[in-house]
Amino acid sequence: MSDLSNKPTFGLSDPELLPGGGDFAGDGRLAVRDPASGALIAQVAISDAHGARAAVDAADTAFEGWATTLPQDRAAILHRWHALIVDAKEDLARIMVAEQGKPISEARGEIDYAASFVQFYAEEALRPNIEGVTSHLPDAEMELWREPVGVAALITPWNFPSAMITRKAAAALAAGCTVVIHPSAETPLSALALAVLAQRAGFPQGVVNTVVGDAAAIVGEWTSDKRVRALSFTGSTEVGRLLYRQSADSVKRLVMELGGHAPFIVFKGADIDRAVTEAIKAKFATSGQDCLGANRFYIQRPVYEEFCAKFAKAVEVLSLGHGMDDPDIGPLIHERAIDKQQAHVDDAVAKGARLLTGGSVDAGLGKLFYRPTVLADVPDEAAIMSEETFGPVAPLTVFDDEEEVIARANATEYGLVAYVHSLDPRRIYRLTRALQFGMVAVNRTKVTGAPIPFGGTKQSGLGREGARQGLEAFTDIKYVCRDWG
Repeated sequence: MSDLSNKPTFGLSDPELLPGGGDFAGDGRLAVRDPASGALIAQVAISDAHGARAAVDAADTAFEGWATTLPQDRAAILHRWHALIVDAKEDLARIMVAEQGKPISEARGEIDYAASFVQFYAEEALRPNIEGVTSHLPDAEMELWREPVGVAALITPWNFPSAMITRKAAAALAAGCTVVIHPSAETPLSALALAVLAQRAGFPQGVVNTVVGDAAAIVGEWTSDKRVRALSFTGSTEVGRLLYRQSADSVKRLVMELGGHAPFIVFKGADIDRAVTEAIKAKFATSGQDCLGANRFYIQRPVYEEFCAKFAKAVEVLSLGHGMDDPDIGPLIHERAIDKQQAHVDDAVAKGARLLTGGSVDAGLGKLFYRPTVLADVPDEAAIMSEETFGPVAPLTVFDDEEEVIARANATEYGLVAYVHSLDPRRIYRLTRALQFGMVAVNRTKVTGAPIPFGGTKQSGLGREGARQGLEAFTDIKYVCRDWG
């Protein structure tokens, strides 16, 4: 059973959402701690390589039955899962705050986001129809069928512990695949709660399998198993490269949503107050622990000092605190994240940057609370200008012309998202074409959602999640050429 040592902090209306462990769990235990306080909140039973194999056995056995289930029946189960997630929104949000630390309003927003993917793909389950092809051969009829690839392995991160599961799983399940899911060791409780709701929704045994434990043992087993035909991963580029290599021998279908290093570009003539407001959102959502987070701020010289002053003033009043108190900024996930923030700040200052606000841990709150930080005059050679910070530190730098900023913004191995603020329609068109990123946000921050294809270019990933394109990794096209004789 799960040892919930301070269960009252959850305040759950449905304690059954916290099972003792994942599917195929053994005798090992994983300690789950509240990043805000360091308190032990659960001991979860975990699996090993043997459990990982057992999960694939179950998914492989269930695959034929699920793949041949009528699309409307798969859709009905997905709709039930969606309704259960919506009904459990407050409990799921509280679980997320307890293990991940994000402010409760952001956690509630993530549950809405997570549910939206299940609803979207419940509807898409009805649409992968047979497509006719105009024949180039006499007396032949041609069709293209979309068929599920088989077992899909889904590897999800700690920063969005619910939405990254549903974005992957709902697409795979709608396509007719069965899934094996490995959540981050930092945030297994959100995954286990979703698994409970999936079981209640009526997925047949073996269709949805959640395996908690050591990533190397579990995921290594899946990358080498030829029965696993697709692998979807969200996480760092470094780990993505490793999984890419491990999956090569079995030629798996891969979807990888990897690191980001988003530029935030503000031109003269832009609405500066709006740009400051959107910059706060782009940098400090999820306490900066977001692959979409703005990591480099390029401000055109005529408005540079104005933007710096207004942005620093706005950042100074951001609140820090425990997620249940709904602050602007919660704790970071672990001490390694804190070390990275401080290293980037110290390096930038040593290379000539000005510290406008923040720059240290708030020891009064706890060791994982880093003050939201603004650095000005950051040179391109500072580490923060080439490395993903994944925290609440914003480096500002000046630029003079459009050609220059495009070159500097594109000078990265990453290509997930870019943010542009300008009121010149011709400039907006040029920038959106020239920036080498999979997504471009113009005069706004929020761009994601179930109906859009999420993903990047270069080493920010492969493939897309969400939208109809999110089904592609989980289906193969079968071409049928038929002569009636």
